[in-house]
Amino acid sequence: MRIDILTLFPSMFEGPLTESILGRARAQGFLDLHFHDLRDYGLGAHRQVDDSPYGGGAGMVMRADVIIPAIESVEKMDMEKRFGGFEVLRKYFRISKPPNLQTSKPHRIYLSPRGTRLTQEKVEELAKMPRLLLLCGRYEGIDQRIIDGGYIDEEISIGDYVLTGGELPAMVLIDAVARQIPGVLGKGESSHEESFSASLDRKREYPHYTRPEEFRGQKVPDVLLSGNHGEIERWRREHCH
Repeated sequence: MRIDILTLFPSMFEGPLTESILGRARAQGFLDLHFHDLRDYGLGAHRQVDDSPYGGGAGMVMRADVIIPAIESVEKMDMEKRFGGFEVLRKYFRISKPPNLQTSKPHRIYLSPRGTRLTQEKVEELAKMPRLLLLCGRYEGIDQRIIDGGYIDEEISIGDYVLTGGELPAMVLIDAVARQIPGVLGKGESSHEESFSASLDRKREYPHYTRPEEFRGQKVPDVLLSGNHGEIERWRREHCH
């Protein structure tokens, strides 16, 4: 999967997205991340990206004549060349014939507290798409004409609270989506029985235990030591909430 991120602070992403599972996924080509600095599309000598809101009020608003050209520029980038070719797309996304990748548009998401709450179902849906574009807002947000003009496909929120920008929500979305991409976790079943997965009826996952069998007076439930897979499965189902 290719994900393009439009942000004023591209360096914020390098730490969290270069370690552990995500770092390996990028190194192995399962996850192709591209960071685009919105200042590169800014106006004038100071590369201005925002302005004061019409009607007055505190804060600044990100300009449509900066954001829209940035989205259009990223959309035109050649996905096949940067992603790894049609064979990769065919293998992991079951695309039967090559699309026109130079003109194919990514699914465009604006990270916003006004958006629809991110859920595991939405994560699984997004993971089936070959390409996403994430727009990270700042200040008071973006000019509404960017949304009303059809340059954003959906707004997504990670919770009912306000952060200083869309970068952290974008990282959360990338992490959640990447786990669903075939090959990223190494084992096909690794994401099959996780909290909120369809196999657990969208409930929270059951408790886990490992060695030692007893520690400071607390013991592993006997059923998990029994070797009876039917009883273990029943216990796990009963302890999903």
